[in-house]
Amino acid sequence: MAAPVRTLGWPGIGLLPLLLCAPAEAQVVFEEATAEAGLRFVHHGSPTPRKYLPETMSGGVAILDYDRDGWMDVFFVNGAELLYPQPQGVEPNKSSPEFWNRMFRNRGDGTFDDVTESVGLEGRGYGMGAAVGDVDNDGYPDLLVTQAGSGSVPALTLYRNEGGRRFRDVTAEAGLAAQGWATSAAFLDYDRDGLLDLFVARYMDYRFDIDHGCGLETPAGRAYCHPDLFEPVPGLLFHNEGGGRFRDVSRESGIGAHPGKGLGVAVADFDGDGFADIAVANDSHPQFLFRNQGDGTFSEEATLSGCAYDADGREFAGMGISAADLDADGRPDLFITTLSQQRYAYFRNLGGGLFDYQTDASGLGTLTRLLAGWGVQAADFDNDGRREVFLVNGHVMDTIERSQPHVQYLQAPRLLRFAGEGFEDVSETAGPLFAVARAGRGAAVGDLDNDGDLDVVVSNLNQPAYLARNQSRGGSWIAFDLRGRADAIGAKATVVLPDGTERSGTAAPSGSYLSSSDPRVYLGLGEAETIRAARIVWPDGREQDLGALETGKIHQIREPER
Repeated sequence: MAAPVRTLGWPGIGLLPLLLCAPAEAQVVFEEATAEAGLRFVHHGSPTPRKYLPETMSGGVAILDYDRDGWMDVFFVNGAELLYPQPQGVEPNKSSPEFWNRMFRNRGDGTFDDVTESVGLEGRGYGMGAAVGDVDNDGYPDLLVTQAGSGSVPALTLYRNEGGRRFRDVTAEAGLAAQGWATSAAFLDYDRDGLLDLFVARYMDYRFDIDHGCGLETPAGRAYCHPDLFEPVPGLLFHNEGGGRFRDVSRESGIGAHPGKGLGVAVADFDGDGFADIAVANDSHPQFLFRNQGDGTFSEEATLSGCAYDADGREFAGMGISAADLDADGRPDLFITTLSQQRYAYFRNLGGGLFDYQTDASGLGTLTRLLAGWGVQAADFDNDGRREVFLVNGHVMDTIERSQPHVQYLQAPRLLRFAGEGFEDVSETAGPLFAVARAGRGAAVGDLDNDGDLDVVVSNLNQPAYLARNQSRGGSWIAFDLRGRADAIGAKATVVLPDGTERSGTAAPSGSYLSSSDPRVYLGLGEAETIRAARIVWPDGREQDLGALETGKIHQIREPER
């Protein structure tokens, strides 16, 4: 027997006939709506004359429904006060409210309340990023915050969601006392046992008490050091043992055998075998693709698969990453942001475990040569059935214009449309916010007003965050809020249109840079006002047929009992 289906929507908006009929030509338009929404957050990285590298790397954001009221909330990760000099092993001071992480509760009317203190999320340490997942299967999403740990300073903080009322730090009892500089992280059920496991990328072996004096010999003066001066470190994999406990399986899984300089993490089933794989964007180091062997181990195969280097066999500064089906062939491709002069990377998934570097053939290289990218979100923002790419940019070096006058430190976001075999920049027609230069870092995507199109929240380094509210003139849509027996991360939703074509999406909050997105699955249907059928493939491989659901709604789907 099929599980019950519930629909959600903003009264007066979710059912408007306008959304059920696509115009002749869809157009993506975003409007900056930060002030009216009440998302008043300013990131503070505590810059010092010493230019400690974490100062320029922080700023993750997460979109989650922490109280399970059907409306997505927003969480920002903040820095902390750094001393000058900052002793190794001394935890940066986060006691001042300007350095607190911040949780904003969605009121369901387009505005948000700052509930940080009431839910206990002020935080500790020098924050980097966030990951979201229900690790104890109680129906409420838990929250992981990554930190630039050093010495005895921890790299992770896990907050257990206590019934949508408050969060409690359970890091020690969960067995997540990790060390080092943690960056992006992702929850996934890699062994399909119904419990969410955890992958954590780490950046490098960094010490606050070692001064390389970067830039002092140049007229431009002191600068943030290049990652080549630091040794790579492996990422971490934790297996969920149940009962609120994790076990470090980095070594036995094969993850620990591959030191890198990880910044971005994206999880997807790249080879279609039903098991979640892990892609890592590495800075000035070969990119990683950890293929899940289905037996608890992973094989790093980026070089064999063709997604470790650029077309000339060179390493590049991988920063943000997106795993999305850009060419609509049913396979997740890889899009990786890089530093200026390097060109962002587009690896097309050819199937059979192979990727093709198509940065130049797709025109992406020309469009991104002078950009330095961080957060990246590939989604169908106008519901026409094609994905666009929202890029958050800003250089690492706040002194870059002294040495490279043609490259700017503050850079505007960009919106690219993938049409046919290539990309086109549609930023100029997508709204005034794409003309505002910022020091962009984290970016998460989600439907904050439940109107059927995806908004974007961006965190900027040492600047106010902003909400890019989607005001697109687009097509019909359908969305799925998947509630499994366990967390539904990795579940796949597919709909069949009247002409027999299919549209699919996966519950995949990971990706971008230091960020976590709306876990619901949104599918743009273009001019199709109805669907013939819908089905869900749950993370353990079981299929659920749903029949012909109504479009223009968010359907809450519960996994049937065994």
